[in-house]
Amino acid sequence: MKYEKKHAWSALLRLYHWTLVLSVSVLTFTGLYIRYPFVSSLTGGGQFPMANIRYIHFITSYIFTGAIIVRVYLAIFGNRHESLRRIVPDMPKTLKDAWRAGRSYFTMDIYNHKGVGHNGLAVITYTVTIIIAILEIISGFYLLYPESAFWQGWGLMIFGPQQQARFIHHLIMWYFIIFTMGHVYIVIGNEILHPDGMLSSMVGGWKFKPEKE
Repeated sequence: MKYEKKHAWSALLRLYHWTLVLSVSVLTFTGLYIRYPFVSSLTGGGQFPMANIRYIHFITSYIFTGAIIVRVYLAIFGNRHESLRRIVPDMPKTLKDAWRAGRSYFTMDIYNHKGVGHNGLAVITYTVTIIIAILEIISGFYLLYPESAFWQGWGLMIFGPQQQARFIHHLIMWYFIIFTMGHVYIVIGNEILHPDGMLSSMVGGWKFKPEKE
């Protein structure tokens, strides 16, 4: 079978993807340390690991926020392969495609998505993930800036008191951990079942589809 090379992802989307990978990794590690500190600050020598870890966490949160802003922009104004605009007007088709893709990933069965970009399951999952990421950002800045009327107003309205927001912030971190595990499983499974270059496309931007006879 012959394959043709098709451009799928813009450089901006690929930059977003790897920025998100890096920022989520750092935020998860530092977040777990903040929640469950495994190194004592009472080590002498003027070392304050909690302060350093919190500083890294806060700086990385701005990088994460920037990445999500880029993805929201691409979801609306990106090319037809990386855009998520079709989730509402094509909902019946998207749900049907999502069911077929999900069944394929769970059973490791062959399923060829006709399009070059996201299948229905990816469209729904990424849309939900962006919304959850926005909630994580709001809860994070709510906790970071207790003196800000802007963040306190939004935080109290959405999450309630800060302790409750802290718990939700921590739960969302576990969503990203589970999401990452599922994402890696799907990408590896797709590489085994479909030689369309899903993994390499996040480096070069190109995917491969069977040529039409």
